[in-house]
Amino acid sequence: MLTITVPGVESFDEEKEQFLYSESTVLELEHSLASLSKWESKFEKPFLGPENKTTEETYAYIKMMCLGDNLTDEVLQRFTAENFEAVNDYIESKMTATWFKDLPNKPGSREVITNEIIRYWMISLGISLEYETRHLNQLFTLIRVISEKNKPAKKMSRSEMIQQRNALNAQRRQQFNTTG
Repeated sequence: MLTITVPGVESFDEEKEQFLYSESTVLELEHSLASLSKWESKFEKPFLGPENKTTEETYAYIKMMCLGDNLTDEVLQRFTAENFEAVNDYIESKMTATWFKDLPNKPGSREVITNEIIRYWMISLGISLEYETRHLNQLFTLIRVISEKNKPAKKMSRSEMIQQRNALNAQRRQQFNTTG
């Protein structure tokens, strides 16, 4: 969860001829499958797709990330560059100590990822639906870990088999004191 403080502002009401002050607002945000699902329901397109988001879409996602009901349009208009940067850094953060050894030149999937695809992965891998409120990158890591651990063992290549047999033959020749 990300907690940010949107600063208050000072303005002047010309009709009443007085200064007005708004309080700073503390927001709790969560980048999760639940917020992604709400956003996709509203805009009817994949959030994780390659298209850039419009300002309206970005503001809508931040609203959908908010855990409370204190994120009004007025508060969103007071977001500073630092607030947006904090939200962006939070969305892009790994949020886990797990890392994967990626193979070079391995093509990535071209499948469009939507919240329904993620839910399918969760159900097929036996991941509890309570994970829909966890950080999305933690969920992706969990999905990948379970998928990697469920893969069958990698078969040896022909050269690895030959090398293993040669080593065994050499060990046996030495053990039985023979030449072959």
